[in-house]
Amino acid sequence: MATEKISAEARKRYSERIREYKLAVDSIESRVLELEKSLQGQPKFPQEGADPESLALAGLTRFRLAGECLNQVSYYCLMNALSLSLLIVRNEGYLNEARKCCYKSIISLEQTVSPLVDAAFSEYEAGVESLGELGDGAKNAYLRKLGFAIDSVAEGYGANTKWKWSFVELEGRYAVVAKNLLNLKTFLAQADPRAEGYAERQAHMALARRLLQQSADRYREKYELSTQRLDDIKQAILFLSALRRLAALLGEVEEAEVIKRKIDIWKIKMDDDQRKQEQTARLAKFRKAP
Repeated sequence: MATEKISAEARKRYSERIREYKLAVDSIESRVLELEKSLQGQPKFPQEGADPESLALAGLTRFRLAGECLNQVSYYCLMNALSLSLLIVRNEGYLNEARKCCYKSIISLEQTVSPLVDAAFSEYEAGVESLGELGDGAKNAYLRKLGFAIDSVAEGYGANTKWKWSFVELEGRYAVVAKNLLNLKTFLAQADPRAEGYAERQAHMALARRLLQQSADRYREKYELSTQRLDDIKQAILFLSALRRLAALLGEVEEAEVIKRKIDIWKIKMDDDQRKQEQTARLAKFRKAP
């Protein structure tokens, strides 16, 4: 009887609280839909032929959209936490929605700057400049919030989730957006500690470099422990190449050389594995032949 009473009380409390959270999510969703509607027909990456004013409007709107998506993630994670606390059940439905919102947030900014891992800055410079009104603090705050959101969703699923390796891609896209939001054209010119926004820019650069290294390692781990797909180790090498590009930009010659040596080693590993896979495929084909 006590268990039934506690369960009934827990379900009542859950229903009351979850109703509040759902109303909050619906309110955010209405704002998301309004922002998406306003973006119809607006320029996105690559922004060929777009005028600066249109780019700025679209860029700032997409940045707002990205932020609203993260607000939804917060509520979905709260809803799962509430389910765990009161019903002792993980609600993967809420976590799946949270994961989708993380992707949606990232895609919004990929459309502003670039989704490419190792693109030259000149290819997406216009997108970065379209966000010039934001200031370094706003971009840095968004990236910290995005990282927290991704970590919260991953933690919600638990260590043994079927989505374990899919987070490698999500984290990788986070790393790319973090790097591509940097204004690499002005970064060195604003390297004076007395310059406004110096601390935020340095923190942003440090975060981008850490995430690029982490993503390279995670794709390599995914390749070794899960897929053995060459696309994964190729992606790992791309992240290292992007990291090397930043080291070179900052004049860190020795660090750039260290990364280059690692890239060379990983490429040798990739080429060896590719030859082995091709040989295995030829043998399998030969054995099947009549």
